Amino acid sequence: MFNTWKPMWVVLLEDGIEFYKRKSDNSPKGMIPLKGSTINSPCQDFGKRMFVFKLTAAKQQDHFFQASYLEERDAWVRDIKKAIQCIDGGQRFARKSTRKSIRLPETINLSALYLSMKDPEKGIKELKLEKDKKVFNHCFTGTAVIDWLVSSNSIRNRKEGLMLASSLLNEGYLQPAGDTSKAAAEGLSDTPFLDLSDAYYYFPDSGFFCEGNSSDDDVVLKEEFRGMIVKQGCLLKQGHRRKNWKVRKFVLREDPAYLHYYDPAGGEDPLGAIHLRGCVVTAVEDMPDSKKCDVENNLFEIITASEVHYYLQAASSAERTEWIKAIQTVARTGK
Repeated sequence: MFNTWKPMWVVLLEDGIEFYKRKSDNSPKGMIPLKGSTINSPCQDFGKRMFVFKLTAAKQQDHFFQASYLEERDAWVRDIKKAIQCIDGGQRFARKSTRKSIRLPETINLSALYLSMKDPEKGIKELKLEKDKKVFNHCFTGTAVIDWLVSSNSIRNRKEGLMLASSLLNEGYLQPAGDTSKAAAEGLSDTPFLDLSDAYYYFPDSGFFCEGNSSDDDVVLKEEFRGMIVKQGCLLKQGHRRKNWKVRKFVLREDPAYLHYYDPAGGEDPLGAIHLRGCVVTAVEDMPDSKKCDVENNLFEIITASEVHYYLQAASSAERTEWIKAIQTVARTGK
């Protein structure tokens, strides 16, 4: 109604979408019924915002949602489409109905299997893989998954492995990366999961991101820090009350969940801090019209729980993705 964007906690039900102002709220601010609805993705109605999809209700009311990154948007769209299809077909939608649909034995504990797969020493190795001029970070092939299941004696043969891997995929323990695996997950193949070396997958909390090929000059150097610091580096920040942009050194801390910023020339005391608990962070292509400036490309926006908007610029698309992923993790787990 007011053409403004606000962070909401969104819950997908079998027959609708509820949205809350905060995760802890007991009652929703509103609800969108899915019966008779259609979904459009990617949505180009907002050229300055990335990863937007549109849900049009039966009464022709348009609702727009923005995810934080491509894979998150695709996951929401995929599940909403499934819910709408179940309503149209008179079926009951549930994301975790895989065990019955493919006759998975009750003795198999998918949660425990998932933890074994993620074991740093004995689990599936996360790699940087390249395909179609894109680099997929923190992922692995479908063949590697089946190979691991065979070697760990979780299955008797590769056919059983496909069934088990499909269960992990459909229940959210694995996510598809790339067109080949995504197409199979959406029902365009004989099985949801593919035992192929060019079908890529990743763990949902692994820090996966995809980027285009870059030259050596574009490579982002990452440093690891111990203790409470998760990530630090220089970003361009817009002044909170003024439109000027300045380079600041940012330090991301896990607990408490704060993003402190400093004068890059020196000084131990921070110039300010952004409280990240409950925030929403998203990539944006351009600034709002009311805040137009010369800064463009690799921008991202942080909307705090108190609905204060911060705009930052990274040096590259890959660096922006890294910051978004790191901030999301801290916002979810920190205090």
